[in-house]
Amino acid sequence: METRGLASMTDEARIRWVALGDTPRKPPVVLLHGGPGLPDYLGGVAPMIADLAPVYRYDQRGTGGSPWQGRHTFARHVDDLAELLDVWDAPAAVLIGHSYGATLAGRFCMAHPDRVAAMLLMCGPFVGEWRAGDRAERDRRMSAPQQERLRALQQLPHRTEDQEVELLTLSWFTDHADPERGWHWAAQGARQRRPVNWLMNRELGEEGRADPLDQHLDELRGCLPARVEILGGADDPRPLSALESLALRLDVPLTRVDGAGHEPWLEQPDAARAHLRGFVRGTVGPWRFDRDAGADGRP
Repeated sequence: METRGLASMTDEARIRWVALGDTPRKPPVVLLHGGPGLPDYLGGVAPMIADLAPVYRYDQRGTGGSPWQGRHTFARHVDDLAELLDVWDAPAAVLIGHSYGATLAGRFCMAHPDRVAAMLLMCGPFVGEWRAGDRAERDRRMSAPQQERLRALQQLPHRTEDQEVELLTLSWFTDHADPERGWHWAAQGARQRRPVNWLMNRELGEEGRADPLDQHLDELRGCLPARVEILGGADDPRPLSALESLALRLDVPLTRVDGAGHEPWLEQPDAARAHLRGFVRGTVGPWRFDRDAGADGRP
């Protein structure tokens, strides 16, 4: 069963959300989409696990069905998630963050460790000096004319609708292991994941560079719930070594999905589904038992 809602935040912003599954069950799973500046795009992931636990998604403020104007900060987006959990009557949740959503999950965990039942970081956050490797690999996957066209589109002060779609397609198709299917998925996403909030992207990007998550990994490690895992595509242009470094710093397991890039559920749906289901199944049962246990440890 799907449930939709519009939640009012304390600053009067309104956040659009959707839930799939039996919402009274606790803890829920919350999917945190990436960007920053994109609307939610994880609708294809939710059905993979919605029979195990209710799955919530939402458009982060300033995107999709959550229009808002103002200065974007990590603190405000962390507060939004906390307020949404209150709206959903969820003391804690299993967080599954993808790309930038994994960064948001980590920052939320530091601010509200008691509200994170478990956390799966999918294709992020990337730490260390990973951007040069990412750029080099994207250049390798693109032809010289494609690189030239992308640079030209990026330099335009204003873009038409067709130019915006072309820019996003060129930017995103290299996220995938298979360039032909990657072009199809990127072109599809360029029309569906719109509009892009470029200001939000810039403001949160600037804050992330000024105060990188890298500098808080020891603090994050001390806040982690009992179950945390990292999932990454072996063929993501962003170097897998950056996720390996993160796994070592946090002392958590990393699973690589062969034949997948930045969106494993598209290129390797069976492998992604199996991992997601195993993670959620191994999380919600023990968490419910612990929450219901008496002083002697028995329910």
